[in-house]
Formats: sequence, C-alpha cells, structure tokens
Amino acid sequence: MAKPSIPKGTRDFSPTEVSKRNYIISIMRNHFEKFGYQPIETPSFENSDTLMGKYGEEGDRLIFKILNSGDYLDKVPTEQLQSINYKQLTGKISEKALRYDLTVPFARYVVQHQSEIEFPFKRYQIQPVWRADRPQKGRFREFYQCDADVVGSKSLWQEVELVQLYDSVFAELGLHGVTIKINNRKILSGIAEVIGASDKLIDFTVALDKLDKIGEDGVKKEMLEKGISESALQKVQPLFNFTGTIQEKLEKLSGLLASSEEGKKGIEELRFICDNVTKLGLQQAILDLDVTLARGLNYYTGAIFEVTAPKEVAMGSIGGGGRYDDLTGIFGLKDMSGVGISFGLDRIYLVLEELNLFPETVTTATKVMFLNFGETQAFDAMQAITILRNKNIKAEMYPDNAKIDKQFKHAERRGIPFVVKEIKDSNFTLKDIQTGEQIELDLDGLIAKLL
Repeated sequence: MAKPSIPKGTRDFSPTEVSKRNYIISIMRNHFEKFGYQPIETPSFENSDTLMGKYGEEGDRLIFKILNSGDYLDKVPTEQLQSINYKQLTGKISEKALRYDLTVPFARYVVQHQSEIEFPFKRYQIQPVWRADRPQKGRFREFYQCDADVVGSKSLWQEVELVQLYDSVFAELGLHGVTIKINNRKILSGIAEVIGASDKLIDFTVALDKLDKIGEDGVKKEMLEKGISESALQKVQPLFNFTGTIQEKLEKLSGLLASSEEGKKGIEELRFICDNVTKLGLQQAILDLDVTLARGLNYYTGAIFEVTAPKEVAMGSIGGGGRYDDLTGIFGLKDMSGVGISFGLDRIYLVLEELNLFPETVTTATKVMFLNFGETQAFDAMQAITILRNKNIKAEMYPDNAKIDKQFKHAERRGIPFVVKEIKDSNFTLKDIQTGEQIELDLDGLIAKLL
C-alpha cells in the first residue's frame, strides 16, 4: 500500500506548531479587540460568482473551483463537452469555489447583513483561505489570513489606526525592523495619466507591483508586452530610483503629478496619514512611502499597505491591505467605503521561528505528570489531578501501570517539567525533570509550587 500523503502546498501541524500558531493568533486577537474590532466568520466556500472577477485575471486563475455534487456533467450540452472552451465548461460544472481571501466574502457579508450591522462596522476575521498557487517557501495553497477591516467610513484616521494596529501587534511579538510600506492607488492612477497610459492602468500596476521579484528590466519588459509605450517608460523612469524621506518623496511626487488632479488627491491623503502616524509615533515598526507598491488587486482605490519582515530574514510580505471605496458596490450596496489590513500568519510564524522569538513557555503543555503505580494509587492521583485542573494547572497521569523508567522517559520526551513520583499519607513526592531535584509537599504546597 502506498504511503499516505497530503497535497502540495498544504501542511500537517504538530502540537508544538499549533501552540506557536495559537500564540500569534492570541496576540492578534487581543489587539484587534483592543482597537474595537469585532469577530465574524464566513463559510469556507462561496458561490463562484461571489469570487470570480474580483481579483483581476491573475487572481481568478488561482481560485480553487469545486465540482458540483452528483452527476455534474448532466447539464452540459454534448457540443460543449467536445469543445475546448474550458471557461464556459467550468461555469456549468462548478458553481462554488473555495474563498481566495477574506475581504470579498466580508463585502458579501456586509451587503447580506446590512440591516443588522451598526456602521461604521469594525470586524476582524481569522480563517483559512485557498489559492492554486505554486508552492514555495512562505507560500502555501492553504493558509490563514488574519484580517481587520472598517466599512462605512471614509475617514483617513482609520488608515492611521491600522498602521498603529500593525505596529502594536509586531511590537508584542518582539519583531523589530518591520517596515510598513504605504502608497496610494490614486498616485498610481495619476502616474498612468501623466505618462499617457490611463487605459493600461491595471497592466501598469500589476507589472509595477512585481519590481522586487523581477527587477526593473523585467517590469519594463512586461509593460512593453502589455502595450505601454517606450516613451511612457521613459517618463516613469524616476520611479525606479525613488529615494529620500517620506516628505522628500511627497515633494518629488508633487512635481511629477502637478497636472493630475487624481494624483494630487492621492498625495494629500498620503501626507495626512504619514504626518499623523509620525506625530503619534510608532513603537517599533518603520513607515516608508514606496511609490512602486501597487498590490495587484483591482478593488483598492486609496491607500495601500504592504508589510515586510526584518532585513535579516529572506521572506516576502507578511501583511498588506488598503482602502476600497466601493467594494460592496459589486453586490449592490453603493457608496460604502472600507479599509482593511491582513496579517500573514504562516509567514509571521516562519519569521519568528527563524529569529528564535517564540517564548519557551509557548510550547509547554502539561505542567505535571503523575506516575501510575497501579489502580489504588491511580485513583488518589486522579483525585489530586482533578483539584489541580480546577486550579487551572495542566496535569495528567500516565494511563498504564508501565515500568517507571518508561513513564519517566515519556515525560521527558513530552517536555513535561514535573513528575509526581509517589503519593504517601496525602503527601506528594515531586521531581523536577530538568534539575533532578525532589521535594515532598502536601496538596496545598503542590498547588503553590506548580502555580
């Protein structure tokens, strides 16, 4: 029989890994709620028409489609089965798809439940998403997103707050040197306008967003292939070497976009966000204006964010997001502006692991294990264990009356720090596995020691 396996781009998680992931999630959840965000959950899969067409052509290709149940080919005409028009065929045999992200399902949720929601609505959501991507380090086909969004407010104070939220989470995780990159899609629209490529805005932004992956020459080649002229590329050349402080970059942009009203509006929005973040201050993160940041998602209309890990870790973005002025409009609810960010749980995990930033206590499960000396003492042990558990102390008993050496080795392999060797006259002989020290305690003393 072949050895069982799992699909590429998915993973099993050991108890240690789950404990570390839960540590990250608990910190995120604490900060989400501290900032006033409320939790929601949506289904793992949505109707295909909810998702398709919302992420651009590249995103649509990465959506996992779900075959209709039963005889899914029954409704397909014979001539379509014989053709090679896979897009037309897909619509007939697959009416549902795994969610690609949490933002579009959130927009659907807002529209569907609008009569029950108090706006502005601040929500957070921590759930898995799926993408038919090519697996590589830090990129999986199944992974968790941890999102925070505000919908129903156009105030730029929300963007300021989201920068603070990123900073507060990474500060508690002990992650120094994180950079929060910011740009504005209005600036990108303005650049496309002044170089005469407004009709190629999506192609322009998708190519520009790949600068850190394929380099300047690769971006230019892709833009030319998409029909952006050589003269337009010459005008956009300053973007590839855009240096200086945030204020200096804003001044350069003001000169470049002097003839674009859309571009100037984007500059003013960025100035408001950056100035106020600077005045309020950040704990650890660095805020930087990156004019090549585009994030290839069609629904961003204002500020866009991308978070990069410390330089000593070779990792892509560990978070991102932005403003979407009318995302709910695709579901019939007009003029409902929103802004949100996402934390990449899996990549953050890898960064913390590489930098050895997980506290040792994160993976400590059981605090004390009672040895099993047979049925009579086992009952006494279980009585004590019940009391310890009621005191919120993680305790267990080795289930079998096995050799003592075997029971000790089990505790060592599990990383259990204490073992109760013996119970006699209501006293407990407690051994510290690490140091080998043994002490005799009554029940109250045992509780105090383990607490």
